[in-house]
Amino acid sequence: MLQIRPMAPADSVHDLTRLLHRAYARLGAMGLNYTAVDQAPEVTARRIEGGQCYIAEWSGALAGTIVVKPTYAVNECAYFTRPGVAAVHQFGVEPTLQGHGIGRALLAQSERWAQERSFRELAMDTAEQATHLIDLYGRLGYEHVDWVQWTGKVYRSVVLSKRLD
Repeated sequence: MLQIRPMAPADSVHDLTRLLHRAYARLGAMGLNYTAVDQAPEVTARRIEGGQCYIAEWSGALAGTIVVKPTYAVNECAYFTRPGVAAVHQFGVEPTLQGHGIGRALLAQSERWAQERSFRELAMDTAEQATHLIDLYGRLGYEHVDWVQWTGKVYRSVVLSKRLD
């Protein structure tokens, strides 16, 4: 039923963007201005550049996505520039399919991608108000390692990381 695969040229960035809007709607309703709440397809495509986008399909339909990127040379989040640290972004699951392990499978695939490339950690960030996400990531082995205040965001983010060795 669940298939995780790399994004293909035939995949629609518009469909991926609409999925992200649905996946981030709950966070937007909390007053959190995550980029994925209302980003344009061009922003979705730009955020994929330089990384690996994975697509989750559930019974053949788009169900989730995640982007994993290598260590940044420069980033507002200093933790993402640490040697050996890969980062995930633009991570979302279709709201009606949450709770089926799709997000866990996307994260596991991102962890494999990072390990195969000799990264020692996989990091991410989320708003400190998104305690449901922080709790979930904690159960999956991610630990709070830093904070970041992204330009233009109305919230401070918790940076979480998982050792991959």
